[in-house]
Amino acid sequence: MELENNTQISKFLLLEFSEESELQPLIFAIFLSMYLITLFGNLLIILLVSSDSHLHTPMYFFLSNLSFVDVCFTSTTIPKMLWNIQTHRKVITYEACVTQMYFYIFFAGLDDVLLAVMAYDRYMAICQPLQYMVIMSPQLCGLLVLLSWIMNIMYSLLHSLMVLRLSFCSDLEIHHFFCELNQVIQLSCSDTFLNNIVIYFSTALFGGGPFAGIIYSYFKIVSSINGISSAQGKYKAFSTCASHLSVVSLFYCTVLGVYLSPAVTHSSHTSATASVMYTVVMPMLNPFIYSLRNKDIKKSLKRFYLGMPGIKLSVT
Repeated sequence: MELENNTQISKFLLLEFSEESELQPLIFAIFLSMYLITLFGNLLIILLVSSDSHLHTPMYFFLSNLSFVDVCFTSTTIPKMLWNIQTHRKVITYEACVTQMYFYIFFAGLDDVLLAVMAYDRYMAICQPLQYMVIMSPQLCGLLVLLSWIMNIMYSLLHSLMVLRLSFCSDLEIHHFFCELNQVIQLSCSDTFLNNIVIYFSTALFGGGPFAGIIYSYFKIVSSINGISSAQGKYKAFSTCASHLSVVSLFYCTVLGVYLSPAVTHSSHTSATASVMYTVVMPMLNPFIYSLRNKDIKKSLKRFYLGMPGIKLSVT
């Protein structure tokens, strides 16, 4: 009987940010601009890493994977929102909502795990520099990425299956710009106790595990840097992980701010607005954080620019 109730659900309504029609063009322009910047920045990182042999190192291999995940992460939510604004429709089908939820959870979790893998890479580079290239072999790097994908496939599949068992009431309005897991569960007229238990335990395991790994890695990194006698050596060692540390800080501060802030917890509109930080702003900023103070990326970008047809002749 419960399965029969589920099959009767055909659509949800995404209420997004504002129902005022005069604000829709502005919201559309802002999010379209941020989405295009995200695509350009991250795809450029992928192109540089794949085409420049100087960047064929573990750190940039993980960075290109992170950029790919950021493109996919943003693409699970923003195109649908832009389409709804442009067509003046708020409808998303039940199947599309569950699919969007699956990929959103998958890429968000993959982002988190990849940041932990990159922290481990920085730990090996700074604390074990002589063995770094031996330990961080292409096989190990590929295996770490593969395990990250498999782990998050199972993680997102678990939450999606838990949602599929629920039946829903007549109120199908989601006060968000995408099918956010907690928002969808709140619309159910079934007992959601088991869903909430699974969310708490899985978040503690799949979210707390990578976070603990990052904290441990940076604890060892700081200890190793403190053992360096020269100030120049300390600065050089720290500069290799400064970009990653900035991205990690931005990621966890925004996520924790969204889910732990009392104002966000009690306001769906505030939650949707705050979610923009880690679903749109963070993937947009990541390429800039990794490139602005990264000499290797700057040199690679210059080589790529000079290698374009017609550019080399004009420069020389």
